[in-house]
Amino acid sequence: MKQNGVPDTPAQRCVVTVPSTTANIGPGFDCLGAALELNNRFSVRRLSGRVAHFDLIMDGSEGSHLRGGPENLFYKSALRVWKVAGVEPLPLEARVSLSVPPARGLGSSATAIVAGLVGANALCGGPLDKGKLLELAIDIEGHPDNVAPSLLGGLCLTARIPSHAGHRWRVLRSRWHEDVRAVVAIPSLRLPTSEARRAMPRVIPIPDAVTNLGALTVLLQGLSSGNGDLISDGLHDAIHQPYRWPLINHGQEVREAAMDAGAWGCVISGAGPTILALSDRAHERAVGEAMVNSWRQAGVEARYQGLGLQRSGAVFELSD
Repeated sequence: MKQNGVPDTPAQRCVVTVPSTTANIGPGFDCLGAALELNNRFSVRRLSGRVAHFDLIMDGSEGSHLRGGPENLFYKSALRVWKVAGVEPLPLEARVSLSVPPARGLGSSATAIVAGLVGANALCGGPLDKGKLLELAIDIEGHPDNVAPSLLGGLCLTARIPSHAGHRWRVLRSRWHEDVRAVVAIPSLRLPTSEARRAMPRVIPIPDAVTNLGALTVLLQGLSSGNGDLISDGLHDAIHQPYRWPLINHGQEVREAAMDAGAWGCVISGAGPTILALSDRAHERAVGEAMVNSWRQAGVEARYQGLGLQRSGAVFELSD
């Protein structure tokens, strides 16, 4: 058995653990994301035979609507690896333990993409490096803010840089002070990312773009230093949240409850409907309970978790 290495002989099984993510984080639309200490676990094994197919087993009720087959996001990602690496597709089975619920704004689809890429690469001896896996992940997802921290861990700032070949991606790991806590309130509601994107305007006014650029600079300094005042000022956003808050039932009430309980700031996690509050350790519990109670008073079941930054990203373990 080897961890995150190339096997001496072809491996038959692989366990991939991938962190949840919170993306956008206020002004960082489509360019800022953080890996959180909440993981999905994919136990993958080769099946007998040569015909490529994919069986999916879900542990628990979350994700019970998901199905196997060639269109499954995990397997589509695996197929991309094998195509690039020149490897014959393998028939696989994956047993998935979900801690990251789908369609909640915590990067569930990114965990499937990254697990498919990492698992497929590991089972065929690791022909692709992490940079190539990141490139494939961004291409599959369409934007980098979830898949980058899901694969690499930490707080990731990404930029699309023009080049002679079209463009390339630059990913920077930014600092996140250990005293900054991410309190996520996860409702029973679902909100597809496609619906949240449709709510946004096609054209952003220049003053709004400038507001976000300035706020992002302040936010990164606040997260690095643990300065709550900077984090509070840095979470202001004019690009996506004004158009998305109306899609989240009672979301603004939950936000106000978090602020009243001592949060530095409160924003939509990813496309929502999960709501992210940033606070210090002393206020973490009060903030989480206030958010959940606000939703419950409106008739919406919810739960919260106080999380730190997950720094290792996706990891795998091989076995015969």
